[in-house]
Amino acid sequence: MSMDGRTCVVTGSARGIGRGIAERLGEEGANVVINYRTSEGDAHEAVEAVEDAGGRAITAEADVTDREQVERMREVCHEAFGPVDVLVNNAGITADTQFVEMSRAEWDRVIDVNLGGMFNCSQTFYDDIWESDEGRLINISSVVGKQGNFGQANYAAAKSGMFGFTRSIALELARSGSTANVVAPGYTRTDMIETVPDKVLDRIVSGVPLERLAEVEDVAAVVTFLSGRESSYITGEIIDVNGGMDL
Repeated sequence: MSMDGRTCVVTGSARGIGRGIAERLGEEGANVVINYRTSEGDAHEAVEAVEDAGGRAITAEADVTDREQVERMREVCHEAFGPVDVLVNNAGITADTQFVEMSRAEWDRVIDVNLGGMFNCSQTFYDDIWESDEGRLINISSVVGKQGNFGQANYAAAKSGMFGFTRSIALELARSGSTANVVAPGYTRTDMIETVPDKVLDRIVSGVPLERLAEVEDVAAVVTFLSGRESSYITGEIIDVNGGMDL
């Protein structure tokens, strides 16, 4: 599953799942662009981790909701590594509250980052992916996009929207031999999950047939496979990494 010579952009990759994806791609020999909005220190640490793993990496600051910043990020990528082969749209946020109490600002912000950011990055890097020798567009959704979740109407709508977007783009990219897929993780052990009370965490785990949370490495392994040439006949798919929560 060598990624030697392939250039990958992972949005929101200074921490959490995005960083795990970046590190795994680096282990396989990829050139990795670590995108961040505010976590500059974490981003530089991620670069060091990728380089320690055997890859090459740079940081690229950009708010994915700002098209001009995303276009500048593309310029940074081209200057460092040339055209991009793989785009992983991982950047996302939550703003949880019951729908009856949800403000329009909370709705708009979550939709803008999760869906609008995906739009901006996908369109900005579209030509690169089209022209690449087997380009890859990978969107990181969530089991919440399939099942819904109390207090997350905005987040569930955004993550579900990724499914239709990706399947449509997969049809368009197919003419070039490039692919587009979704990875939909379940509840994953990151620093965010550490803030969840033990009682709530126990209830979450009890609903997972494999009786554990996903590890970042579980998600990163699937994304890395979809990034490589071995996945060339898989497109328009939603790949669940949720321990059997849909069974």
